[in-house]
Amino acid sequence: MTQSQSAVPQRCSWCGTIEDYCHYHDNEWGFPVDDDRRLFEKLCLEGFQSGLSWLTILRKREAFRKAFANFDIRKVARFDERDVERLLGDAGIVRHRGKIEAAINNAQRALELLETEPSLAAYFWRFEPKPATRPKKITREALAAMTTSPESIALSKDLKKRGWKFVGPTTMYALMQAMGLVNDHVEGCATRAEVLRARKSFKVPR
Repeated sequence: MTQSQSAVPQRCSWCGTIEDYCHYHDNEWGFPVDDDRRLFEKLCLEGFQSGLSWLTILRKREAFRKAFANFDIRKVARFDERDVERLLGDAGIVRHRGKIEAAINNAQRALELLETEPSLAAYFWRFEPKPATRPKKITREALAAMTTSPESIALSKDLKKRGWKFVGPTTMYALMQAMGLVNDHVEGCATRAEVLRARKSFKVPR
């Protein structure tokens, strides 16, 4: 092994050597988040990803932020049909009417949720899986068999009951992985330990 090869950090296999994926993997994916705007953004983008690769969405993320008022929940909740038509004409994002309308709908439902919850973060973190329900060892094989969890199914069911859209159990598990409700960096991944440290100092919102 050469010196340059030994200097390459071990990562989860899904990011390969693609620079955008590696940066996202090393700096965002799995680190715990308690910011409502970021949670809402990720929920919307997970919905837009349906049927597409995350890399497609990741490379369009800045365009999405510009198009959706930086995912300010109150601003997006006020979007109307003119905004829908504007977004359908924006080549920088995924132009899918159903997904666009779902993002607006979900902003409105989020405001309703905030009438009874202290924050979106407090609501979502209530569905954090308990350690006993998690695999003893996070491996590629374990993750391949775990595209949902009991908690993501429960979260999906509750959101759908509240009128949210594009919030299926698989999408909600992907949200949990990305926002740090679970640490699905595989054993041997250099970032896994960093996420573990971040989780230890993280104060779960209540």
